[in-house]
Amino acid sequence: METTSSAVAQAPAAEDGQPVPSARRTVDGYLRAPFPWYGLDEAFTGPRRLMQVGLSADGAVEHGSLGHGDEPSVRSEFGAGGDQDAKEKFAVVVTVAANPVRRSADGTGLLEATSVSSAAWLAGVGLLSFTWPGQMDHTLRDDWLEQQTETAWVLADDLEGEDWSTLSLPVDGVPTPFHYRESAYGWVLAGSTQAGVHVGAYGRGMSAYGLGFAVVKDIAAYQD
Repeated sequence: METTSSAVAQAPAAEDGQPVPSARRTVDGYLRAPFPWYGLDEAFTGPRRLMQVGLSADGAVEHGSLGHGDEPSVRSEFGAGGDQDAKEKFAVVVTVAANPVRRSADGTGLLEATSVSSAAWLAGVGLLSFTWPGQMDHTLRDDWLEQQTETAWVLADDLEGEDWSTLSLPVDGVPTPFHYRESAYGWVLAGSTQAGVHVGAYGRGMSAYGLGFAVVKDIAAYQD
């Protein structure tokens, strides 16, 4: 799959079941992006929040996430269909700049291209970062997460495979095809826009079938 080498480091992380805030809640990185951000459209009237931005090898903002609905959390008692599943309803939208292979700013190497697979993988890893299967000891979660991250990579690299279905959702009011899959821990989708970016999303407790995406006109509206 084509994606940036910084994607792993910039994906949401957690330790001992608690989300790591890192660079969250600050709008500066979002304002530095040379591309438009996407979020859920105006049909969604719930809470919105900043999450994280990701950087390319040369320090440019290349992707980022915006949260909608409940604050995602990692809890060891979570299990598919369990009580936590019923309580927690969220959708996170990932925007990825559509970049070709290009030279780094210092001219010393090449930066890999981004693609719909990049958005699918970042969304898949994002969902995993807020997942902790029930009955799993916290000491085993790192091994589980590493294994599942590799699986998310393989799945994102085969968007035409049987693990994915096609879902049409509005993007800026235009019906747009997305690659979509469900798992025991939530759903993931990814597609491209006419605005020069790829859009991925993941969520739990909220149906993906009723979502719509739109360019964020005022990123400051996502600040707490």
